[in-house]
Amino acid sequence: MTHARKFQPRRLRKYSGAPRAFSLFSLSLLVSVLFVAPAAPTPFQQDDDEVVRVESDLVVLNVTVKDDAGKYIHKLTRRDFRVFEDGLEQTISTFSPEETPFAAAILLDSSGSMEGRMSLARSAAIRFLDGLRENDVTALYRFDTEIEQMQDFSSSRDLPHLAFDVRARGMTALNDAVRHAADDLSKRPETRRAIVILSDGADTRSNSSADKAFAAALAANVTIYTVDLSNAQDSSRARLMGVGALRNYAQRSGGRYLPTPGGQSLSTAFADISEELRNQYTIGYRPANRARDGRFRTIQVKLARPELVLRTRRGYHAPR
Repeated sequence: MTHARKFQPRRLRKYSGAPRAFSLFSLSLLVSVLFVAPAAPTPFQQDDDEVVRVESDLVVLNVTVKDDAGKYIHKLTRRDFRVFEDGLEQTISTFSPEETPFAAAILLDSSGSMEGRMSLARSAAIRFLDGLRENDVTALYRFDTEIEQMQDFSSSRDLPHLAFDVRARGMTALNDAVRHAADDLSKRPETRRAIVILSDGADTRSNSSADKAFAAALAANVTIYTVDLSNAQDSSRARLMGVGALRNYAQRSGGRYLPTPGGQSLSTAFADISEELRNQYTIGYRPANRARDGRFRTIQVKLARPELVLRTRRGYHAPR
């Protein structure tokens, strides 16, 4: 069933959608530590481009594991992982295998600059839906001057009819759209969550800053993937700023930036996103160090099989 909700970016806090139930896990999890997949894997590599603050006693790591040929490794158990914080081994309290379903929010840019690219954007959304599993759920939003949820979280693999009536118009409330989708995802029972942005440029409308949008995404344990739908032949300053904004969202959240796709590369890009999401392990622990000192704490995850490649975040800042 298709549901439509519209939001004015300047009234972002006043959502009109029906509330969804929090899971016990979602209530305990306020900020997670996310993985990032580098271009060239090493036996053990952790990303240091972003640290996040933990406001609860549960630290969550989304981890991906491959062999030296780049193939995802399945069927690892809790006993295969060891987690260290500042060199001290921690007790793993939660563990989810790679088969865990995920929830994803697709953000479809419908601003005026997307004129002539809406068909490509819809095609991109369809490609992503085609790669999902039976228990994965998605919601679809469009954003321009307003934000509208065109479909609530559903296991449907078809775009709602509303998506085919969308026309390019208005300005770009990207930050507000990310913040709203992150808020909706935070209420989902799935512990693995993602935002997929289909856009051609930077924010020109939002009331929220990019930093506030990032904070909302990290607090909801969301990884952001950005698909650049701009014209690759355009070397204007406006396009370069848009590319920078999309790269920034992906890199800072631990996701991936996908350059302007088309044809087979578009299909491959979305296959990569869905494959990455369904091949994570989710590990949670409560730090032995309970000091609320705001200091940076390093995290290291080790595997019982040292020949495998492990990817995850490098640490977080403790609360004050």
